[in-house]
Amino acid sequence: MKNSKISLAGYSIGYFISPHGFGHAARASAVMAAIHDINHSIRFEIFTTIPEWFFLQSLSGPFTYHSFLTDIGMVQETPLREDLTETLRELNDFLPYDGSKIESLSREVSSAKCRLIICDISPMGIAVAQTSNIPSVLIENFTWDWIYENYVSDNFPVNQHIQYLREIFNSVNYHIQAEPVCQYRNADLTTAPISRRVRVSPQQMRQRLGIPDGVKVVLITMGGIPEEYKFLTQLKHQNNIYFIIPGGSQSMQVIDNLVLLPHHSDFFHPDIVNACDAVVGKLGYSTLAEIYHAGVPYGYIPRSTFKESEVLEAFVNHQMNGCSISESQFRDGSWTSFLPEILSLPGIKRNDPNGAAEAAQFVCKVLSIKPP
Repeated sequence: MKNSKISLAGYSIGYFISPHGFGHAARASAVMAAIHDINHSIRFEIFTTIPEWFFLQSLSGPFTYHSFLTDIGMVQETPLREDLTETLRELNDFLPYDGSKIESLSREVSSAKCRLIICDISPMGIAVAQTSNIPSVLIENFTWDWIYENYVSDNFPVNQHIQYLREIFNSVNYHIQAEPVCQYRNADLTTAPISRRVRVSPQQMRQRLGIPDGVKVVLITMGGIPEEYKFLTQLKHQNNIYFIIPGGSQSMQVIDNLVLLPHHSDFFHPDIVNACDAVVGKLGYSTLAEIYHAGVPYGYIPRSTFKESEVLEAFVNHQMNGCSISESQFRDGSWTSFLPEILSLPGIKRNDPNGAAEAAQFVCKVLSIKPP
């Protein structure tokens, strides 16, 4: 099938997105933008509690935002630590799904004339699609049943939730896995890492941020989850290195060699990554994917208790240039002694496609097939 023959005007696609960090929203936004590249008139009905501004910044095509809790995922105590007690409490309140809510959502997607529902990685969307009698697509590099297995104990008795979610995940019509994949299954498509596309050149981005020519630039990011940084004074002693720190201030400030940005700024995160000589931060999917396509070195902080982290770390070690930083080294600022090593790692020129385009082409092919 040739993309030029696809006629998708008037189509709506429901998108159910997990609010666990910004990573799932970033991946979903990349796929939606790639679908808009094929046909800009497709409207998305986005269901999530990720703030609407994130999608306004990421998408240029039409969408309607529905603030709705679609998923629990893991409740975070800090960007690097999960709160199992609160996660269990919220899972017990949330699962199994309230049938009246699924029916209400089904009526909503039907009235919006959705022809398909995509899930990243909220299985609620699959349940709504089944009730609405429309196809569903799951895009993932892990599913929650796989994550929860790692925590099962007397204090975290979630076996019934694991089985419930697994049955829903397994009932999806179409399945896309995005590298780095945590558990390979019978997927219809496996893509390269999915990330939002860069919009401006590194030079333009540095100029907008007020960074002078001829200096090294390092981004510090915790993946959209607020964090208090106690090592900022130490960074000021790093000669000829500028540090960009999203969430470092309530408003944009340039103080010596520190570019402090608010949690929600006007600067597009993939453009910031692409303008840097290295990135230091939490090991998470969307950050990894953006760094992968930018080809810059990654000083990554693994999450010792999160099952996905081991897979992501192996991917960095085999497919990227990076250096591991422990949580304690990050918090006390001793990681700055690794900066010469991280900045000496070479960049990588990428020729492989962005997985977002691969996923978008698959979705458009599904849309050309009439639902059973």
